Amino acid sequence: MLASILWILIMGFFVGQFAQRLGAPSLIGMILVGMILSPQVFNLISPEMLNVADDLRTLAVMIILMKAGLGLDREKLAQQGTVALRLGFLPATMEAIAIALTAMVIFNFDFLTGLLLGCVIGAESPAVIVPGMLRLKSLGWGVAKGIPDAILTGSALSDVLLLLVFSLLLSFLGDGGVEQIILTGGLVLTPLQLLPLQMIMQILLGVIFGYLAARLLVVLLVKQNWTQNAVQDTVIAASIALFLVISAHELPYFSGYLAAMSMGFFLIELDAPLARRLRGGFDSLWIVSEIFLFVLLGATIQLQVLGNILLPGLAILAIGLLIGRMLGWYLSTLSSNWNWRERLFLLPGNSAKATVQAAIGAIPLAQGVTGGEIILAIAALSILVTAPLGAWATMTFAPKLLERGEVDPTKVTVATRTLLLAAVDTSGLATAILTKVADLARRSNGEVIVLHIVNLPNQPEIQQLESQTQQLLADIRYKFVTITGTVPEEIIHIAQKHHATAIIMGKRGHQPWAKVLIGSVSQAVLETSPIPVILVENRDPNYEQS
Repeated sequence: MLASILWILIMGFFVGQFAQRLGAPSLIGMILVGMILSPQVFNLISPEMLNVADDLRTLAVMIILMKAGLGLDREKLAQQGTVALRLGFLPATMEAIAIALTAMVIFNFDFLTGLLLGCVIGAESPAVIVPGMLRLKSLGWGVAKGIPDAILTGSALSDVLLLLVFSLLLSFLGDGGVEQIILTGGLVLTPLQLLPLQMIMQILLGVIFGYLAARLLVVLLVKQNWTQNAVQDTVIAASIALFLVISAHELPYFSGYLAAMSMGFFLIELDAPLARRLRGGFDSLWIVSEIFLFVLLGATIQLQVLGNILLPGLAILAIGLLIGRMLGWYLSTLSSNWNWRERLFLLPGNSAKATVQAAIGAIPLAQGVTGGEIILAIAALSILVTAPLGAWATMTFAPKLLERGEVDPTKVTVATRTLLLAAVDTSGLATAILTKVADLARRSNGEVIVLHIVNLPNQPEIQQLESQTQQLLADIRYKFVTITGTVPEEIIHIAQKHHATAIIMGKRGHQPWAKVLIGSVSQAVLETSPIPVILVENRDPNYEQS
């Protein structure tokens, strides 16, 4: 099993990165790795690993839904009115019905079996959609109208709906019928009639349990300080979210995935600093879980069953997407402030299939449903076609169809490169400057440019300064630069040229005001630099900066 983990991590990472360098989403490379490592090809994934694949997928989906919740924006959702709610029901419903009707014609399915296929195929993939929407939010595409938030919320609600209908149809088709439920007073209801009540209960309880879990997390991590760092915060938060998901499997009265997503959302409202720390932690968890998720997705695809249904399967996917789902998108965005370009963006942004199909695609076959092998094959085909295409098209068409707005760093992780410029001379103040910049770089995992402007060449002193830099910045990636010129102008010029985050330089300490104000390099840089400046003051009263 350890060898399987090694193959999955190493090959999944590097082939994914290779795909990304070719301009394709990394998940394409990961899925291909899974297909290559699967028992059908080179058989390098152990049976033990395949046996726990469902549990690992559950863990990965929990992580990505926590990321989604931690990235939602309540104000943008409120601004959209009912659009997100309609996106949660209409597109998935219309696609499932279109697929059901098409399957009746192509495969001679009855309507209920066709609808079972529609529920499998109509579900949206959080593993593809969530990273894509969060990436758009971090870049600002569509954020002014809350489009990524509406898609994130709608996809979560649609999966709740389709999984409920799927469970109902599966029990009916697998057992040959379902028992009626007799209520007090002799009223008889079937599970189909109870479906709206079940759906409302799953959503409401999911949101309530998510809120309670968020409050518990704030009490444990903020008010009682049970943890000491962001890593421990993330472990506790992930454990509580996973508990919600597992509990929902045992007690199917609420949506565990919706509860996990709601927990992340309520954390932003209850304690924004904690949410920011957790956002970074779950970003790190996703880097590893993403590899396992998509490699194991590829490993579960049954290649041998794809050939016979390739063309009819593609026809069903196309009809469900281009007729059913697009009609649902149109109805969902009626009376909204979305223009036709933003509505068209739903085609690449809200159509990817992967996680749900891999999780439930084989269940009808395992339970003896007629046509189960066809359902499994089309589920696998939907993953191969829509997951890579959706991930690629989202980032390709967003700049063409969406408007770019201001990024809200309180809702998403904004990746920034920290580059500090340390301006030093050969005086004793250089030690204090280098010590300070080393501390800042370690805290931010940043890089450093050490800049020395040479006015009077003195090679031994410069060599000593380089040696001192190497000693104090031994564990930091840095570059030592020497140039000639006017000191304030060159400091600002080099900082702007390399896009430095901040300038760190020396300041006269305990000097008469006349000496501080007249000819002060630090004062000149402070007054003219568009980049933040940090001044390091010398504490030695006998020192006078040259």
